[in-house]
Amino acid sequence: MDKLFRARNVARDIAYELASLLKPGMTEEDAHRLYKELCQKYPVEKQWHPAKLRMGPNTICNFKDVSEPYTLQEEDIFFIDIGPVIDGHEADYGETFSIGANFEYKRICDAQKKVFDEVTEHWKKTRQGGAPLYEFAIKSAESQGFVLNADQDGHRIGDFPHHVFYKGGLGEVQESVVPNAWILEIHLWHPTKKYGAFYEDILTDADL
Repeated sequence: MDKLFRARNVARDIAYELASLLKPGMTEEDAHRLYKELCQKYPVEKQWHPAKLRMGPNTICNFKDVSEPYTLQEEDIFFIDIGPVIDGHEADYGETFSIGANFEYKRICDAQKKVFDEVTEHWKKTRQGGAPLYEFAIKSAESQGFVLNADQDGHRIGDFPHHVFYKGGLGEVQESVVPNAWILEIHLWHPTKKYGAFYEDILTDADL
């Protein structure tokens, strides 16, 4: 468990440092180059999934979608979704950031964490399975004024590769979900505009 949490914390540090380096005028290709450089700085052994570094309208993309060419603007939004392997354990951390003073971008960045926290607190009280958790997440997103992309659900996490334990998504799981074994993903879309916010972290009752 210590290795799992350490891997998560290193991934979060990488995501935050990468976010601090992204500036207007950069592209997603620039972000990928910077991420590869940071992986040399931190104790990253490999990637268990390719990094998804989405900017502007590409923030509504699903995991397997191909981004359209885009350059980061002075007032903009982007998300970081990385999956490094550290000390043999998978990390998976994602968060959305805004630059400039656009209130709508800041609001959805706040909402991503609120929805994640609400779903986590609901799970702590009920220990529900993934399927009912995502039903709750849909309502939580609506209460914030956004649409939940239910196709982008969470998954198993653990020592590499987690697929030996379970290949499906968290949203498929009906039985009670145990702590520290799953990634909870929250992908919000603006109901009418082409931008979104993505947040993911370990579903845990520990203080991280």
